[in-house]
Amino acid sequence: MLVANLNCDRVLQLKESLQAGGRHHYQDLGRRLGGGGANTGLALVYAGHHVALVSQVGRDETADWLLAEASLKGLNCSLLQRNDIVTPELMLLMTPDGERTIIRPERPAFSLGPAPDFSLWDGIYINSSAEGIAQWAKNALEQDVGACGNSKKSVLVVAQLPKSLTRRPCQVLITSRSDLDAHILSSDSPSSVNDIGPFEYAKTVAGESLEYFIVTDGEKGATAYSQAGQEYVPAVETEVVDTTGAGDAYAAGVIHGLLAKQSIAEAMAVGAKWAAIAVATPSSVPGDEFKAFLAR
Repeated sequence: MLVANLNCDRVLQLKESLQAGGRHHYQDLGRRLGGGGANTGLALVYAGHHVALVSQVGRDETADWLLAEASLKGLNCSLLQRNDIVTPELMLLMTPDGERTIIRPERPAFSLGPAPDFSLWDGIYINSSAEGIAQWAKNALEQDVGACGNSKKSVLVVAQLPKSLTRRPCQVLITSRSDLDAHILSSDSPSSVNDIGPFEYAKTVAGESLEYFIVTDGEKGATAYSQAGQEYVPAVETEVVDTTGAGDAYAAGVIHGLLAKQSIAEAMAVGAKWAAIAVATPSSVPGDEFKAFLAR
């Protein structure tokens, strides 16, 4: 189960890098499926998982297009909420070096209903600031197996570090170096991560259930912090075409590895490979290159 955004991306290819006060020419490449729900979800679908998406969209033509595209590609959209909101297009400004700048309006509030029966799921991935998400995560971590009554089912809970200073219970928390820096600066005590270390800092967000805190740093690779120490996994070298969705693909690879009972380092290596394919592909969601890689 993925609690994440489903977006309609409008891609504008710029002829030069962005400069303050500059005038920029662009080519409109049209709209495409995007958002963490599609980027992470389709990578997992193509890898053989059954993925349901929890998000909200409107009742307009753009929302109809999103649902059709996502469903045709294999995402289960039966848990999506359709509300009386306008489904906007997100503007992706792409520069010749593959970097992108995202321009989007403020998202309307998204409130989750009562938590579902998590015994139906092997894992839940959280990449949303929806109201009620902390309770959903807590319920998933405490999920009992109803049939036996004597044991607990292990539901994997993976989450992205939230933009705001909110709680997000999980076993695995993921963020980028830049997002972590922004999170630290927004806290009351910016020096706390240096005082207590990355793992203890992450526990202030994820709670005592946290097992690993993964911090990615682009071409410099990623580090997983835990109670026992830290493990570093290098990035996979590749030609950068479009960085959109790289972090989402990385998360999908980590989830795929952990559900296959791999070690954290092995799962991070899967994530690094999937992210490398993502940045070498001119799209947001995984495409033919990713499917060909899985086939090999």
